[in-house]
Amino acid sequence: MSKIRTRFAPSPTGRMHVGNLRTALYAYLIAKHEGGDFILRIEDTDQERFMDEALPIIYRTLEDTGLKHDEGPDKDGGCGPYVQSERCASGLYMKYAKELIDKGEAYYCFCDQERLDSLKRVVGGKEISTYDKHCLHLSKEEIEANLAAGKPFVIRANIPNEGVTCFHDEIYGDISQPNEELDDMILIKSDGYPTYNFANVVDDHLMGITHVVRGNEYLSSAPKYTRLYQAFGWEEPKYIHCPLITNEEHQKLSKRAGHSSYEDLIEQGFVSEAVVNFVALLGWSPSDNREIFSLDELVAAFDYHHISKSPAVFDMTKLKWMNGEYLKAMDFDKFYEMAEPYLKKAITKDYDLKKIAALVKTRIEIFPDIYEMVDFFEQVPEYDVAMYTHKKNKTTPEKSLVVLKELLPVLKEQEDYSNDALYQTLRQFAADHEYKNGFVMWPVRTAVSGKQMTPGGATEIMEVIGKDETLSRIEAAIAKIEAAIG
Repeated sequence: MSKIRTRFAPSPTGRMHVGNLRTALYAYLIAKHEGGDFILRIEDTDQERFMDEALPIIYRTLEDTGLKHDEGPDKDGGCGPYVQSERCASGLYMKYAKELIDKGEAYYCFCDQERLDSLKRVVGGKEISTYDKHCLHLSKEEIEANLAAGKPFVIRANIPNEGVTCFHDEIYGDISQPNEELDDMILIKSDGYPTYNFANVVDDHLMGITHVVRGNEYLSSAPKYTRLYQAFGWEEPKYIHCPLITNEEHQKLSKRAGHSSYEDLIEQGFVSEAVVNFVALLGWSPSDNREIFSLDELVAAFDYHHISKSPAVFDMTKLKWMNGEYLKAMDFDKFYEMAEPYLKKAITKDYDLKKIAALVKTRIEIFPDIYEMVDFFEQVPEYDVAMYTHKKNKTTPEKSLVVLKELLPVLKEQEDYSNDALYQTLRQFAADHEYKNGFVMWPVRTAVSGKQMTPGGATEIMEVIGKDETLSRIEAAIAKIEAAIG
């Protein structure tokens, strides 16, 4: 078997959509699973939507996700140029279009917009346009005269009206389409640029692409590709069409939902490795029920025959869980580097941020969770004294008041405000008063945080905020409870 060669061929029109990232990832995994090549090709023939700033996004996203290409605009492997506009400038697509004209498989079309509009008709409430092959019947002399006069033209494929075109997809199986439904598609546009469909076929053939990965929205276009391969007499690659990705409401992913692009997710505090892992499972399942994979592990496990036909749901809850698992497993120094901007935004006081980072590391799912989790370090929020009631610990505001008043002088005497020393002091205090540990810890934690849920226990918080702030907060809590219960 020849070496597997796959490609990722994005259009530089903006941020990389999750569907595009999945296409790139699957193409990469298919190639690398078999020791093949992964090629990057830039399809910039849609000049109206082209965005200069989109090119760096493509390169940056591939680098950040670890999807390193073997060939591309910056790595010539002998099949360049790898940018379609550059290939177009060389006259490549026109050369192959004329080859089809010589074979009778394509023809010049000089019809103006007025005539094309006259061919439009409404079927089932939808406006469709089917070309009537008018220009197919032009004589050689008429064609040459039109070209000499500089008359605008497109080049169309000559698709027979009879018969069917069949193609095979690795996921969806054999699919047939009547030729009369295919229309004589445009190959070269009036601006001289090739259409997406035509450029794809020519480039994939010349670059030796063996497996083409794309979304199933291109299934309807697949017979057109087959017709072109047949017209040239070229061998078709294997097609792998991936299922649609929907949101939790089973609707198409929208930009407003905030999870349509890779960069959206990174800006929301997800880490690249988790996004890649999650995206890999949008339509593909491993042979076991495993969910956490590194990129190398995905390469080893990936079998495209396990790609599903059914739409894949982008479950934000699951992605957050998965991201949390990656944060838990992350090296602390790396975690702190990524968490530090969020901590500095939330906390202006001179606290040891590394200690706080250690407290939140296993408790957050995405980095912005930090804000709500650590805001009490900056300032105790307003809270209801009912929070001092805890059924399991058998505490009430009244009982908590007694504990805090008894404990305050002990904490004033305490010099060592490290977590371990404080914990021993509070345990000893509880034992001396014949209290259970929770009966003491709950009121203290509530007093120093003003929250029911905190990263770390009472003594961990006290270590971070230090002696003066601890005493100040406990004194404020005593006053608050006294005011509330009268």
